[in-house]
Amino acid sequence: MMQAVQYFSYGGGSAALKHLEVPVPRPKEDELLIKVEAASLNPIDWRIQEGILRPILPPKLLSVSSLPIPFVDCKFPFTPGVEVAGEVIEIGANIKTLKKGDKVVSLLNYHNGGGLAQYVVAQESLTAVRPIGSYATDYVALPVAGVTALQILKSIGAKFDGTGPKCNILITAASGGVGHYLVQLAHLAGLHVTATCGARNIDLVKSLGANEVLDYKTPEGQQLASPSGKPYDCVINCVANTEWSSTLEANLTSDGKVIEVTPTPVTMARTVLDSTYTLDKAQEAWDRCMSGHATGKIVVEM
Repeated sequence: MMQAVQYFSYGGGSAALKHLEVPVPRPKEDELLIKVEAASLNPIDWRIQEGILRPILPPKLLSVSSLPIPFVDCKFPFTPGVEVAGEVIEIGANIKTLKKGDKVVSLLNYHNGGGLAQYVVAQESLTAVRPIGSYATDYVALPVAGVTALQILKSIGAKFDGTGPKCNILITAASGGVGHYLVQLAHLAGLHVTATCGARNIDLVKSLGANEVLDYKTPEGQQLASPSGKPYDCVINCVANTEWSSTLEANLTSDGKVIEVTPTPVTMARTVLDSTYTLDKAQEAWDRCMSGHATGKIVVEM
């Protein structure tokens, strides 16, 4: 048996999370069993709980039964969390590249979740060995936020070999989970980065590679204009539920564009940890994630 955190219905926030003892999952032939050392929370985790993807997630699993009712609804309980780091302790018969004892980071399927538990099954194709001697907390946050940032920058033509466009970009909420990876990767791609964040995080965002940083609470920060006076070729907006269209358009080039980010392994980027919690404090981690004020990533250690 193992300890896990689950919820049994939509809504309820952290108060709906329950600590339970459940069976350790068994890996199928193409899966591996990971002893979880750390799991990372993302905004999509609590949004799924609120029902943003209802009724798609959590999934409704249909299975034929000998009972009078032919289909059994297995939507709940659901164990949230899709980013984990840990140690491989068992492998399926068809696993080719990973072995017992490997220290890994893995991206789980959103349909299955499972991150907030002591053990989880994972797909080999979504699991990678992390560097020898590395800490689980340094790598657990990379799969979702890191890859999201990389894909966004590639979509605007950014390259990391010096051949890409040298455009000017604005990144809002630059100290957040996706934002702090965007700043680092954009800097590596040679882009001119203007970033917004709270006053307490300005030095952090500058250290990550931003050329200019605006305090979003000041009049200048609310206008979103670059201190250099240069219009933006692209704005990457990591702030949910904003109505900045007119403000952004005034600061864009004639063919500039806005990319809205709804956060859903990049080893060159530094992971900034907002806070770490033990599994028995998962409700506190959930509240911190829901607050929208995390600087970097929120991690739960087992």
